[in-house]
Amino acid sequence: MGKEQTFSIIKPNAVKKGKIGAIVDHFETNGFKIAAAKLTVISRAKCEEFYAEHKARPFFGELVDFMTSGPVLLMV
Repeated sequence: MGKEQTFSIIKPNAVKKGKIGAIVDHFETNGFKIAAAKLTVISRAKCEEFYAEHKARPFFGELVDFMTSGPVLLMV
């Protein structure tokens, strides 16, 4: 079986609170290796595409607003 990979996002509120190091440390302490990471601000269009399965839900607009409100850390 090949190596499995998981996509993770450290959300804007955690980035703003300076929690990136603690979260990454938690991953690594539990045996996960960070293969790639990128600090970025997600565009509204990309965010809507990523969360498209939730488009009909009442929280969709708030979710997109939150996820595009500041930088996020994308990790594999």
